[in-house]
Order: sequence, then C-alpha cells, then structure tokens
Amino acid sequence: MNRAIVTLMLSLLTWPALADEAASVAVETAAPRQGVVPELVTAYGSAAPALDGGMTLSVQQEGRVLAIAVTPGETVRSGERLLDFGASAAAMSAYQQAVSGVTAARQQRDHTAQMLAQQLATRDQLAQAEKAVTDAQATLDALRREGSDRSSQTVAAPFDGIIATIPVAQGDRVQPGVTLMTITRLDGLVVTVGIEPGARAKVRAGETVHLVPLAGGTELDGQVLRVDGVLNARTRLVDADVSVPPGSVISGAAFRADIKVGELNGWIVPHDAVLNDADGSYLFQVAGTTASRVPVKLAGAAGTDDVVQGALDPGRPIVVQGNYQLSDKTVIRVSDASAPSTGDTPARSAADAPAPSRGGAQAHPAGGAQAHPANDAPARSANDTPAPSAGGAQAHPANDAPARSANDAPARSAGNAQ
Repeated sequence: MNRAIVTLMLSLLTWPALADEAASVAVETAAPRQGVVPELVTAYGSAAPALDGGMTLSVQQEGRVLAIAVTPGETVRSGERLLDFGASAAAMSAYQQAVSGVTAARQQRDHTAQMLAQQLATRDQLAQAEKAVTDAQATLDALRREGSDRSSQTVAAPFDGIIATIPVAQGDRVQPGVTLMTITRLDGLVVTVGIEPGARAKVRAGETVHLVPLAGGTELDGQVLRVDGVLNARTRLVDADVSVPPGSVISGAAFRADIKVGELNGWIVPHDAVLNDADGSYLFQVAGTTASRVPVKLAGAAGTDDVVQGALDPGRPIVVQGNYQLSDKTVIRVSDASAPSTGDTPARSAADAPAPSRGGAQAHPAGGAQAHPANDAPARSANDTPAPSAGGAQAHPANDAPARSANDAPARSAGNAQ
C-alpha cells in the first residue's frame, strides 16, 4: 500500500516536466561565425578548339588523296607528314599552259621592243606587252606556290597539335580548296562554358576559374579569356572561353567551372539553417529555452554553407535541424549532438560526478571526509554493508557486520574508518 502511494506521488511530481518536454521541439544547433568567402559563378561546359586555335588544311588544285598517315585525335609535331596528294592531269595541264603563257608573253614583248626601235610600234604597244609578261608570270608563280608544279606533294603539320578531323578517305578525288584535314594547336584548346544570362554582368575577362572534370581527374586552374555578348542559339546561355594549361585537356571533356567574381562578407551558416517565406529569408537562434526568429539577407553560397547578412547575436547558437517546426518564441530543447557555442560549459559525464552513498549522501575524497556525530548515523541492519571511505576501508560481509542502532554508531572520520 505504502509503495503504491509513493509511486503515485512520484508520478504527480514528474508529470509537469514530462508535459513540458512533450510541448517543446528537439533541435540541433551550431555556433555562428563570421568570415569572407569567394563569390562564385558556377557554369558547365566542355573542352573545344579556340576560335584561333586550329587550322584547316587543303590543296588549291584538283587531285586525288594518295595516302593518309595519321588518324583523328593523334598528336603530331611541326613538319610531320600527314597526307600525300597527287595532282590531276587537268591541274598539271593548267600549270604547263601557264609556263607557255609566260614564254609567249616574253617573246611578244621582245618583238614589240624591236618594232619600237625601228619606229614601227608605239610606246603604248610596248607597255601592253610588258604588262602581259607580268600577268603571265604572276599566274605561274601562284600555281607554283600551290604546288601545281609537282605531280604529287606531301601535306605536313604546320605546328605541334592534335588532328581534329579527317573528312576525306584515301583514294578520294577532291576539288580545289576542299578540306582535307583540321588540326588544333596543343595550346589551342579552351573550355567553353555556358553562363546564365543573369550572371553575365559579373563575369569579366581575366577572372580566375577553377575547373573540375566531371569524369574525374586532375582539377585545373585557368582564366576567363572572353565572354560573348549574345545568347547561344542552342543552349540559350552566354558562352565564355576559359584558358587551360597546354596539353592538360582533351577535346570534348566535360567540366564544371567555378568562376571567382568577388568576395562575400557575412555570417557563414549551414544551408539547412536558412528558411524562406513570404517575408523573406530568416533563421532561428537559441534564446534561453525558446527559438528567436532573425530575418537575414542571403548574400550567396559557398559549398554547403550560405553567407547571410543580418542582426545575429554571436553568443547565441543557430538552429540547423528541426527549424522547420519552429516559429518565434517556440519552446525548444537542444539535442546532445549539437555543437557547443562559445562560452558554453561542457557537459559532465557520470564519471565526473561524485558517487552517492547508500543513504543518498555523497562520498568524500580522502582529504575531505568529514566526521559524523553519532546521532546522525542511520540505523543499519546486519545485511547493510557500510560504504567504504576514500581512505581504503574494507567492506565487511553481511555475516560479519553486527547490527548497530543509531546510538551505537561512533563518529568516524575519513582517516579512521574501518
């Protein structure tokens, strides 16, 4: 009966505490901190030849592709053999006609000069003959520069580079000026990324860029070379070229580009701590046992953190988990997993607390044990084992301990406890 009454009383005493705990919201917190982080514009793109980073190779005469010595994607050195080309019979005939034309023009000029000496021709006739020689020689020189004076020729690499495309096959007959091969300089590749139109005004040539390959690999640093002033018709983004170290990328490789356009100064908080509603962005700080709503302005993002500006109290932790259930002045309880804020007293474990004695009194260390008067010692039965003091008293088994009343217990100090 007595036990039931005690249980009922204990339940009544603990009921308010349980009710308060049920009405509060469990949250996790983190200490606020101020700092400066880079302001980044993130864009995505791939490596491709720059506008001035490649060259198209062709022959200005009709002929046939005799042999191809390289393959697309192959790295070549300046002067290396790429392709053998043979001139057609018609091309060779045109060259021979040009040679004959020069010979005939020279003979006509000499004859006109002799006629002028005999006063049988005018100076105008001689001038026309000299012009005919000049024109014929110019035509012949042009054909020679194009290789028309050779029945076959070798197309060599004009610089160190990478073969981008070979649109012809061995044996193809091609017309003058048809593309035989395209080659890209080793330092002619750039990473072309697409920037959101709203961020176009922030990005300028010369700004630092950190490139992260999407397929994995070595991360690179570069600079913005140029920014377009129009939208790409296919992607509806603004294209920008980013420089890369020579030979560090291959054409077509995909990258994420983090372009540093400035710096953000403010409170650095976890992304989950910032909420939004019709009134704007806000977060919660711990004010005693309640949550205090603090309006903030989102300045930017830095990885998994946000940079905000507002009237935050540096001594109050920020709620980072459980904040979706909060409103201003909501009663909260902080989870043990929360990081302590500056000035918090660290929690003490059970090992740090003094061990209570059987009667509820705390054990005292050897140097601080106090003597108890005889009238204060409770009566103990034979089954009660006295708690050992810090001075090293041995516990007595139940059968050896005589029953003693309160009046029989002598006062004991830590130094004479048995």
